[in-house]
Amino acid sequence: MIGLHEGKGTKVRAKKPAERTLLLRLQVVACQPPVWRRLLVRESMWLSRLHDAIQVAFDWFDYQTHAFNVDDLRYGNPLKRDELTIEDDRDITLAELDLEHRERFTYGYHFGDGWQIEIKLEKVGTVEKGHYYPACLGGERAGPPEDCGGLDAYHDMLACLKEPHTELGREWREWLGPDYDPEAVSLPKINQALKKLRK
Repeated sequence: MIGLHEGKGTKVRAKKPAERTLLLRLQVVACQPPVWRRLLVRESMWLSRLHDAIQVAFDWFDYQTHAFNVDDLRYGNPLKRDELTIEDDRDITLAELDLEHRERFTYGYHFGDGWQIEIKLEKVGTVEKGHYYPACLGGERAGPPEDCGGLDAYHDMLACLKEPHTELGREWREWLGPDYDPEAVSLPKINQALKKLRK
C-alpha cells in the first residue's frame, strides 16, 4: 500500500518497492542424463501458477496429483486425510516462501510414478518493461513422458530407444510416437505455451 509522509506541510508519496523477479532452476531429481529448465518468474506468482508453468516446461499434461514440499509443509490441491495435509497452493506466492533464505524446495508430480523436481533460486532481479513472465530461459532434454512409469522405467526407455530394432525398442517407439526425441527441448515452443499463463 502506498503510504503518505508529512514533510514541511507537504505530503510525499512513499515509493512502492519495485516488484522482483526470481530466476529458478528446476531439475528432475536423480535423472540421468540431467533434465532441467531455467524459469524467470515474478515473485508475486502463486504456487498454483508455478505448477502450471512446470507442467508446460516439462511437457506434462496435469493429469496427476502434485504437491510442493517446503520444509514440513505441502502445497497443492488441498487435502486432509489421516496424517496427510496439503495446503492450497492458490493461497501462497513465491515471495511468501522467502526463497533467499531457503536452499531449495521440491515439486512432486504423479505420486504413483514419483517424479520429484528440485527447485533452486539462482538470482533475484527486477521486473523490466517489455519482458514477459514466466519465461523459460534455458533447459536440456525433453521432459520424461507422462505416464511412462517413473524414473526406472524412464531410464529403461532411454536404453531401449538406442536399440530401435529390438522388440522393446519398437514397443517404446510406437507408444511414444515418431516425434518424441529425448535429447530435444524447444524453448520457443515452451515460451509460446507459457504465454497462455500470462492471461
